[in-house]
Amino acid sequence: MNTPTPTPIHTCTGDGPPLVRLREVGKRFANGTLALDGMSLDIGEHDFISFLGPSGCGKSTALRLIAGLARSSGGDIDWRDDTPGQPRGERDLGFVFQEPALMPWARVFDNVWLPLRLSGTRRDAAAPVVQQALEMVGLSRFADVYPRELSGGMRMRVSIARALVTRPRLLLMDEPFAALDEMTRIKLNNDLLAIWREQRFSIVFVTHSVYESVYLSDRIVVMAARPGRVINEIRIDEPYPRGETFRTSTRYNAHCAAVSRSLHGALHGLDIDH
Repeated sequence: MNTPTPTPIHTCTGDGPPLVRLREVGKRFANGTLALDGMSLDIGEHDFISFLGPSGCGKSTALRLIAGLARSSGGDIDWRDDTPGQPRGERDLGFVFQEPALMPWARVFDNVWLPLRLSGTRRDAAAPVVQQALEMVGLSRFADVYPRELSGGMRMRVSIARALVTRPRLLLMDEPFAALDEMTRIKLNNDLLAIWREQRFSIVFVTHSVYESVYLSDRIVVMAARPGRVINEIRIDEPYPRGETFRTSTRYNAHCAAVSRSLHGALHGLDIDH
């Protein structure tokens, strides 16, 4: 009788206990589809982790489970300093979706104020924090305009400001730049890294782009589909800040090649030791 191989645990890069710990987390939908199978992962303080893989590999499902927007079918998700019975919405968590999902009838300020408003913070009391969030994303002059007056990249900046206004310890981002043109995407990549380095929160970032994952992340979790599962973790041991010098370097190309090989294995059902 063969002994099953235990699922590898992907550990955080920082010192101290992880901010969030996943152990053998799975999700099976009501129709029987196994969307995520046995995911184990440590998310540390100030980690930048990308989930990379083909459609249907459980990247977005994993984000929703971490956020508490869906229930797992098995395994454990433990938050540091977790209080039993505490609503998940009170944790230090922000979420940026692929679409900005702004309220079209509300000005930029009121869109960013929304999470604080829902927690009972008055508009005047929230004003300094909202203004700070808008300054972080470069939109301090646009507080009084409506979303329809903004470009796609600017609307995504509003969405990021809304997620940051609660000063989360963990920011979850589900393909936030996928619909943007390449130049806007590069600019937002750079701005996101600058905010992350200054504010020192953790990020879990879903993307289909090898190049984006290598540029942004210190760890890339490569996932395969049917069932969704982790097949590899690749560390990008490169210093920050990163810019065009890194993006055009041989080191960047080598990292992209290694990640591409691992992703090829995910697409063809192979486990590749890079």
